[in-house]
Amino acid sequence: MKKTAKILAMAAALGIGAAGAAAAETIKVGLAAEPYPPFTSPDSTGNWQGWEIDFQKALCAEAKLDCVLTPVAWDGIIPALTSKKIDVIIGSMTITEERMKTIDFTDRYYKTPSGVIGTKGVSFEPTPEGLAGKTIGVQVSTTQEVYANTYFSGNGSTVKIYQTQDEANQDLVAGRIDAIQADLIPLEDFLKTEEGKACCEMKGVVKDDPAILGVGTGIGLRKGEDDLKAKLNAAIKAIRDNGTYAEFSKKYFSFDIYGE
Repeated sequence: MKKTAKILAMAAALGIGAAGAAAAETIKVGLAAEPYPPFTSPDSTGNWQGWEIDFQKALCAEAKLDCVLTPVAWDGIIPALTSKKIDVIIGSMTITEERMKTIDFTDRYYKTPSGVIGTKGVSFEPTPEGLAGKTIGVQVSTTQEVYANTYFSGNGSTVKIYQTQDEANQDLVAGRIDAIQADLIPLEDFLKTEEGKACCEMKGVVKDDPAILGVGTGIGLRKGEDDLKAKLNAAIKAIRDNGTYAEFSKKYFSFDIYGE
């Protein structure tokens, strides 16, 4: 009994319980339920994989967080955050002034431009003039939707909204739309598929507008979560500095996705 009491006293002095070290803080990480390769997509067994899954694992290990992946429909992911169904969003969400009216963001963890792809052999520029009279597909509740409606819909173009990027891709393959606007990396990933190679080609990068397209992709948090934000910012910096970020990124990209 005395020996047991002594062990418990030592454990208390070290700040641990009889069951062992204190458990890591558990947070629910929201990501889009819709596949978004090469960032996130489920494999044949339903396990999520991709660059952003590797990023999340490295980040949570560095920050000593127990992160639970929680897929949410993209158009409901911010309400899921504000209603505390999830704790953070790690799902290629662009930092914009409009979104920051509702939620907070960490520092960016990658930044890529927005591009346009279209039918092979049909020449046009990714500009309001070049897309005049054409139908452009974009995913709902994205910065691409806002940009296309701002720059293209008033110039004789039709902007068609899709629930998922894959639905937009399939309509382009089927010839039901003329072009797609999206983040450059998923577009290039699609163009590597058999369907993409057969039907489509890159038309170029749209003119940047930071007020719409943002300043990069960050982790979404509820406002007031300053301690968690500081912990995540420190972890982003640490995995960049120690080479972990570059190590898993080279499996997916031949360039530094972090951006300029």
